[in-house]
Amino acid sequence: MNLPKFAELPIFEKTGERHTWGVWGEGDQLGTMNFVTPAHVERAARLVKTGAVINLSLPLNYPANLFGGLRSGYKHEMTVNRGGRDDMLDNFALQGSSQWDGLRHIRYREYGYYGGLQDEDIDGKGLLGIEHWARHGIVGRGVLVDIDRYLKAQGRPWAPNQKYSVTPDDIEACARGQGVALESGDILLLRTGWLTWHKGLDDPGREALRGRLTGENAIGVPGLDGSQATAGWLWDNQIAAIAVDNIAVEAMPVDPEVGFQHRRLIAMLGMPIGEFWDLDELADACAADGRYEFFLTSAPLYGPGGVGSPINAYAIK
Repeated sequence: MNLPKFAELPIFEKTGERHTWGVWGEGDQLGTMNFVTPAHVERAARLVKTGAVINLSLPLNYPANLFGGLRSGYKHEMTVNRGGRDDMLDNFALQGSSQWDGLRHIRYREYGYYGGLQDEDIDGKGLLGIEHWARHGIVGRGVLVDIDRYLKAQGRPWAPNQKYSVTPDDIEACARGQGVALESGDILLLRTGWLTWHKGLDDPGREALRGRLTGENAIGVPGLDGSQATAGWLWDNQIAAIAVDNIAVEAMPVDPEVGFQHRRLIAMLGMPIGEFWDLDELADACAADGRYEFFLTSAPLYGPGGVGSPINAYAIK
């Protein structure tokens, strides 16, 4: 698509940050999902060769003991009668497991949410709710960048419980090594190995991580580099969405001097970001057949005004 490069985007003079507000027209509700056109979806569907379907979602009750408060886990209630069963979930956090963060999730300081909207603009008006992505569908060409496997093969093993910032250079080198090139409209899946490590912990090991996402005792998490240059790289490559197998997409703990990638990607670029994606089975399948591109389908819950959603995602090879 013929769109301005990142360096040409409007800038907030006070902070030096750039934004895409207005690029897709006033009142846009899709953000970078505009990169995914019907033609993109049609081409992506042709990637299906074997029909193998790979689930990318964690169980809804995982990771129950990592967060507190709203994301502390749900209660599954079931009623049984002569005719069968019904059930419901109590305290079900829509961002408690494999998730999409929607455009209502993060704002950029006093400037507002994506498009410059303030709370009074979106409350009760149906603006920026995740239902817009649900109607559109997050469907298209998925590309896995298995940075964990790549770095280990390069003799650069890393500790999944220590911070490592995955840069665009890392992503491009890994993609070349896998024999795949990124294209406009891609849904980029980045596997760091963090979730593989977390799944291997016993219950006491997982419990020891509770509440350690921020603060002096924050755990280190490998993930996307937090710099403005990396956000610019995603925009210039016309990436429609990015999802990672870690806590927050970006490497943690966040360095305030570098910036918070959530604000840049969600609020300023309008990009869906996915957290806690289970990419292990997909990584093994891609390594086995040498194909790191696939048809990806994800159906966010059609919840009017929603902030986030379980991903309900599959890779189809």
